[in-house]
Amino acid sequence: MSAVFDTREDPGKKTSAALAALVHIALAALLVYGIRWQTAPPAAVEVELVRAAPAPAAVAEPLPEPAPPPPPKVEPKPEPKAEPKPAPPKPDIALKEKEKPKPEPKPKPEPKPEPKPAPDKTSSQLLDQELKVLAAQREKEMAAQELAQMKAAQAATARSKATADYIGKIRDKIKGNIALPPDIKGNPEAIFDVVQLPSGEILSVKLKKSSGHAAYDSAVERAILKSSPLPKPEQGDLFSRSLELKFRPLEE
Repeated sequence: MSAVFDTREDPGKKTSAALAALVHIALAALLVYGIRWQTAPPAAVEVELVRAAPAPAAVAEPLPEPAPPPPPKVEPKPEPKAEPKPAPPKPDIALKEKEKPKPEPKPKPEPKPEPKPAPDKTSSQLLDQELKVLAAQREKEMAAQELAQMKAAQAATARSKATADYIGKIRDKIKGNIALPPDIKGNPEAIFDVVQLPSGEILSVKLKKSSGHAAYDSAVERAILKSSPLPKPEQGDLFSRSLELKFRPLEE
C-alpha cells in the first residue's frame, strides 16, 4: 500500500482532509475485518489517497422578508338590545272596587234590666228590728261613756280640791313659823323644793327661786325646817314625796 501526500499546508482545507482521513480509516477497518472471514488470503489492494477538492463555500440565501401581519379584524359592536318596557301595573282590582265601605256593626241590644225581686216582708222586719237594737245599744254606750267622763271630772275636781287643801295646811303651818324681816319692800315670791317622808318629816329644803330679798328667803327656809313634821293628807293617795311650795310676805 502506498500513499501520496501533498506536503503543502493549506489552513483552509484542514477540516475537509480530516473528514476524508476518517472515512478512509473506517473503510480500511471494514476491509481488515472482512478479510478475517475469508479462507484464502485476499489480494493486495492498493488505495491511492487523493486529497479531495475543497467544497464550495455555501452562499447564504437571503431570508424572505416577513409578510406584514394581517390587519386586526374589527368586530362590529353589537347593537344594544332595547329592554322591554315593564307592563303597567294592573289597578288593584279597580282599587278594590272603590274600597267597599265596611258594613257598620249592628248595635248591640241594650240589656234588659233584671227584674228586682219583690221585697221580702219578713226580711225587712228583721232588718228594722236589728237596726233598732243597734241604735239602743249605741245610745246606752254613749250614756255610759258620758257618765264615766262626768265621774272622772268630778273625781279630778275632788282630788284637786283635796290636794289644794293638803298643800294649804302645810303652807299655813310654815307661815305661822315665819319671822318676817322689817325691811321687806313689795311682795316678792320665793319658791322652795321640799322632800319629805310619808310621816311628814322633812329630809331637805332647797331654794328654787329667790324672792330677791335674802333675809326673807332665809326666814322662810327656817320656818319650813321648824314646821317638820308636816301635816299628812286625809287621803293616803294624795301624799307626794316632793313638794313645790310658794310664799309671799303679804299673803293672808
